Amino acid sequence: MKYMVTLNGKNYEVEVERGEAILLDVSDAPAAPAVPVASVATVAPVATNAASSAPGPAAATPATAPPLAKGETLGAPMPGAILSIKVSQGQFVKKGEVLLILEAMKMENEVVAPRDAVVVQVIIVPGAVVNAGDPLLVLD
Repeated sequence: MKYMVTLNGKNYEVEVERGEAILLDVSDAPAAPAVPVASVATVAPVATNAASSAPGPAAATPATAPPLAKGETLGAPMPGAILSIKVSQGQFVKKGEVLLILEAMKMENEVVAPRDAVVVQVIIVPGAVVNAGDPLLVLD
């Protein structure tokens, strides 16, 4: 099966067969938007014949990232995937309260409030993949 993988601004066309991967082509990816996005890499199968081009489930990717609200932006402490969000916009949180669960290296990590605050904006969604420093929430 052939895949097109975009990673660090480069497109890689890869063929995978019985556990072996063969790199077929490398090209520059289109310029990324200036707004930070929540995904690290995208993988999409490349159709090889009419039978394999059947539509699959749609991926949940935001068209554009929302503008950040005023306040302290809480960034991701490490790269990983967002498993769940425990707070909502407008909610008051106390210092040390769990805001969300971030899965990294097969471990669930709690991201906690650094201080007493109000959640002004929830930027990410469950299932999003983030890099270290990517914005997660805005606190006021």
